[in-house]
Amino acid sequence: VGVRSDLTAVAVGWNDDGQCDVGGWGNITQVAAGEKHTVGLRADGTVVAVGANSSGQCNVGGWTNITQVGAGGNHSVGLKSDGTVVAVGLNDSSQCDVGNWTGITEVAAGAGHTVGLKSDGTVVAVGLNDSNQCDVGNWENITQVAADLYHTVGVKGDRTVIAVGYNGYGQLEVGSWTDVIQIAAGCYHTVGVKSDGTVVAANLVGELAKWNLG
Repeated sequence: VGVRSDLTAVAVGWNDDGQCDVGGWGNITQVAAGEKHTVGLRADGTVVAVGANSSGQCNVGGWTNITQVGAGGNHSVGLKSDGTVVAVGLNDSSQCDVGNWTGITEVAAGAGHTVGLKSDGTVVAVGLNDSNQCDVGNWENITQVAADLYHTVGVKGDRTVIAVGYNGYGQLEVGSWTDVIQIAAGCYHTVGVKSDGTVVAANLVGELAKWNLG
């Protein structure tokens, strides 16, 4: 999914549930892609969603004052301007139990868990923890978080990276990364952007691949 400079959205890929039907969206400032649904944040702080809604993950029409959105396996998360968080969708692992969160500056949604970065650089997480993907209670000095299927990743203030969760494909092998300014988490891999414009990735064998983005 992508946001264009004219604030419309584009999407390609599997569309069996209409998750790519974003052609009519306008005034979009951010998008997030879940397993079978897509969420879009509008400039006025409202939210739209398309795709599978079997668990109510697209029931975001009443959200207001949202500054960031996240999409998980079957749930959607929104960060409000006052630092609180809202969530809808499947809650079988308590991944939507974010109602008491405060002081949040960023949210991320995994398949069955939700992660929040607090203004003091600590991190909170709720939901499925079968692979320890929610074991972020001792994290400090974090500036960015990302989450996907069974793992959670954080960028620290010194631009190093930390990760917890399932590591069957080496997606947690980020301990040697330095000078990282942005991260993204996929189902079984982790990607980081460095300040010099190059990219590192923890790939299927836990090694680092590197590209120059020019």
